Order: sequence, then C-alpha cells, then structure tokens
Amino acid sequence: MNLVEQMLDATRSIWTAYNDHPFVLGIQNGDLDRSKFRYYILQDYLYLEEYAKIFAIAVAKAKSRETALLFSKYISVINGELNVHKGYMGLFNITEDEVLHAPRALDNLSYTSYMLRVAYEEGEAEILAAILSCAYSYEVISKKILQNKPESASDAFYGLWIQGYSSDLYASGNQILISTLLKLTEHYTEAQKKHLLDIFIACSRYELAFWDMSWEMKD
Repeated sequence: MNLVEQMLDATRSIWTAYNDHPFVLGIQNGDLDRSKFRYYILQDYLYLEEYAKIFAIAVAKAKSRETALLFSKYISVINGELNVHKGYMGLFNITEDEVLHAPRALDNLSYTSYMLRVAYEEGEAEILAAILSCAYSYEVISKKILQNKPESASDAFYGLWIQGYSSDLYASGNQILISTLLKLTEHYTEAQKKHLLDIFIACSRYELAFWDMSWEMKD
C-alpha cells in the first residue's frame, strides 16, 4: 500500500462512521432537521475561514514554485466553496453580522487550532496530511450517499450539497492533493510516515467530532 492507502486503512472504522452518522444519514434521506443543517453551515463557514489560512501558510512553506502555485490555487477553491455556502446561508437568512459575531464551537476551534499548529510548525507534506481528511472525506461521504440513495442528488434542499462534493471537479482537486502528498513523501523515512499517519488519524477523529457537534448543535 502507498502512504495514502495506509492512512485510509488506519482510519477505516472512523470513515465508515461518517456515513453511519445520523447527521449524514439525514442529508442522505432528506429528513435532517434544517435547524441542525443551519448550525452546521454556519460552523462550517467559520471552519473554512481557518482552513484557508492553512493553505496560505502552506504557500509560505512551499519548497518549490510548483507546490506554492498549487497551494495558492486551493485558496481560490476554498473561496468558491464559501460562495456555495453563502447560497445556503441566504436560504437560512444568515447575515454577515451573524457570521461576524458567531462563536466557534469548541470542537470546531480545537480542530482548526490543531491544523494551524501543524501548518505553523511543520512542512508541506504534514500540512497536506492535516487537510486531506476533510477534503477527501467529503468526496467519499457524498459518493457513498449516492451509492446508497441515487435520487438524493435531486433533493430540493440537500441535493446541492451532495452534487457539489460528489462532482468530478471536486474529485479532481482531491487527486491533485493526493498525488502531491505521495510525491513529497517519496523519500520519507518510516518514522516520518508514521508521524503523517498520526496527523491524518487525529484529523479524521476531529472530522467525526464535527459531525457529532453538528448533530448535537454543541457550543
């Protein structure tokens, strides 16, 4: 197995739990309480603001022009994702003032703080390992939803979310992240790879905690 395959194998039970989660099942079945989704959209917006900073730091950490350009492009991708969320925010009548004053939930703050620490203290590959669990898991989750219930993509409310994360465009972005991580770690020692694995496992656990947080609407 290559490094990414090892990461996915080590987190198999966590990733399986994503699609078994009542929040994700609610999106799949179209019956998720919209107040929970509203809470999630707002917290996810706040999360993505911090997520963008991680890529900005990654640009500064990049050791090649090619990698710096890659990371800079993903800042633009994130801006696009925030625009998608603004569509839902408009449906929920979430104002800029509400976004400005909304507190980050503790699990949200803990997750982004961990990734920012990795970004500030470590290198390109470690940053990629930190962000990959979020980026790639959304593709896996949405495609599993479609596998379980193909008609969910046509849901009048949650279909937009499912379509966005299951799209070929989104998947192609993830493949770039994965191939870059594999390239950067070609000559990594086993100890270095183990450290990347630990980062990926931690962030996968944070992802599951984010679904819990959204379901319970935790402060």
